[in-house]
Amino acid sequence: MELRIQSHGSLDWSPESVRLWNDIAGRSGRPDPFCCTPAWQMAFHDAFSPSRRLLLHVEEKNVLAFAEMALSSGRPCLVPLESHWLSGCPLLGPEAEELFAWACALLPRVYANTVPAFLISGLEEKSPLLLNLQTRFKGIFRFIPQPDLLQRSASLEGGMDGYLSRRSANFRAKMKKARRKAEAKGVTFERFIPSSPEEADTIYARMLAVEEKSWKGKEHCGMTETPSRQFYHAMIRRLSLYRGGRVMFAVHDGTDIGFIFGGLAGAHYRGQQFSYDADWKSFSIGDLLQMEQLDWLCEENILRYDMGMSDIPAMAYKAHWAEKEQALTAWLLLPVSG
Repeated sequence: MELRIQSHGSLDWSPESVRLWNDIAGRSGRPDPFCCTPAWQMAFHDAFSPSRRLLLHVEEKNVLAFAEMALSSGRPCLVPLESHWLSGCPLLGPEAEELFAWACALLPRVYANTVPAFLISGLEEKSPLLLNLQTRFKGIFRFIPQPDLLQRSASLEGGMDGYLSRRSANFRAKMKKARRKAEAKGVTFERFIPSSPEEADTIYARMLAVEEKSWKGKEHCGMTETPSRQFYHAMIRRLSLYRGGRVMFAVHDGTDIGFIFGGLAGAHYRGQQFSYDADWKSFSIGDLLQMEQLDWLCEENILRYDMGMSDIPAMAYKAHWAEKEQALTAWLLLPVSG
């Protein structure tokens, strides 16, 4: 086996290699499988830290994907490519522990006999991988817990009827009323699965045009701003390589008035962004886009709707949409010596 240590520019991103990494992430069993995919991980690297060296190994069933940083002491530290929210895991697959041990044996040669530190994130509580690493590397690394991240998700078991049965009667009535109001006004919804980077570019331009008319666009705090603009653009382009993106627009008289965007990892959907023209606030366009997207996902037999982080006040609305809250854990592995 060969561990690839290189800059982003030299990476071979064939559709086949992207698809393989994505498939492994979808089967990984991690709490947030989409954030383990190259669409999320590499988009963060492209937009936020493109100059870092990457350490990658992708094989038939396993993935190792780290980026190079340094601790304040100067010791090299290998972190997930997405190292801000820490939603994804850099070690995937049934032989992830062995892959990590193999990399640890090689890396002192790369770092002049210095053992690097590692940050491993996106793990479930009582993760078998973590427990195995703690046993195997006892006395070699100190395992230092980092703050947990809370995320929300909803089961789509039983399709749309099953999903709605797990919502309150008030929620269901509110959605029916909003849908009737929008239909009477002539609002329609259009679905898109970008299948090429060029198509992704066109769809993303439409999304940005809506965002500019939203409250986020008007207050310069949304995805029209750098680096969010570059992050989601890189993501939707990578998703197009394996038709993993799902985009829906709310349309009135041929004009886009809202959108919702997310991506698939196996049977899991992860929401990314939704927005709507501020002039349409009274029509619950954001809520209706969520409902229409759920309808679409149920038609595709997707099993779970992931909504991402839920541990800040601005995300409290997610409790109405997603019944399960789960902690994602992260650990700093600090060498005991060397």
